[in-house]
Amino acid sequence: MTAGATPFARLSDDHVQQVRAGADLAAVHDGVAPLSEAFVLALPREGDHLVVTDGDAVVGYAATAADGSLEAFVVPEQRGRGIGRTLLTAALERRPDVRPWAHGDLPASRALGERLGLQVVRELLVLSRNVQPGDEQNPAFPDGVRHRTFRPGEDEGSLLAVNAAAFVDHPEQGALDAPGLAERMAQPWFDPEGVLLLEDPAHGERVVGFHWTKIDPPGGEIGEVYVVGLHPDVHGRGLAGPLTRLGLAHLARRGVTEVELYVEADNHPALATYRRAGFTRKAVHVMYARRSSPPVHDAVQG
Repeated sequence: MTAGATPFARLSDDHVQQVRAGADLAAVHDGVAPLSEAFVLALPREGDHLVVTDGDAVVGYAATAADGSLEAFVVPEQRGRGIGRTLLTAALERRPDVRPWAHGDLPASRALGERLGLQVVRELLVLSRNVQPGDEQNPAFPDGVRHRTFRPGEDEGSLLAVNAAAFVDHPEQGALDAPGLAERMAQPWFDPEGVLLLEDPAHGERVVGFHWTKIDPPGGEIGEVYVVGLHPDVHGRGLAGPLTRLGLAHLARRGVTEVELYVEADNHPALATYRRAGFTRKAVHVMYARRSSPPVHDAVQG
């Protein structure tokens, strides 16, 4: 018999394994992962977890992050039983300002949001382009600007400083700290050669930008523009385009056939840069909130 949504401050090892397996099933069924990287990494940690079980089997899961964002899923074969509504209703009762993500903006998620009186307050676009001949060539940069690869044990502080400046108002990326960086560097997909740093003599030879690429799983056919950040001090110098192409060149040389990225729908400067580089819309993720909540506004990256 299906139970209600049970809160946990920390999931058991069995629950963690079942949630991961359930999320994988949902991803295959829906064509989009229900849990983002940050939420997957947080599964073993203390937090605000909600679990719906049928006997000993996990059939639904939701988690609310400290900033109020929520991600959830129902195991595909268990859908149509009101489990999703149970999870979101319980989450909203526990924290009225919770903001659920609907990855892929699927019709069922949209319908559930409407029934619960939620509205879209944020859109995150997935853009994509195929790798083309010539992509493997590094671009030219303005005189004096150099690029190199990330050196573990030396460059963490520089990367975090630029990231903090570039994403000062961004609700997720701006929160990256030393433990979070170390956690990502410990993942199987992390490749220091895929983290490309820009140095500018006009700013004391310090790191002023970075393009962090990702191939997950390693050796796979799809590469990702994981994060592109430029320090505000160098905005307007025409570095965004070459920095984007620098990462594309690295991914092309790694043998991927497609490159994708995530960008806020209202980040018009970044969208213009990516469209000039040939990226087109592939999918969209939307965030919901109660109708009285204001829209979520993010930093505009130069």
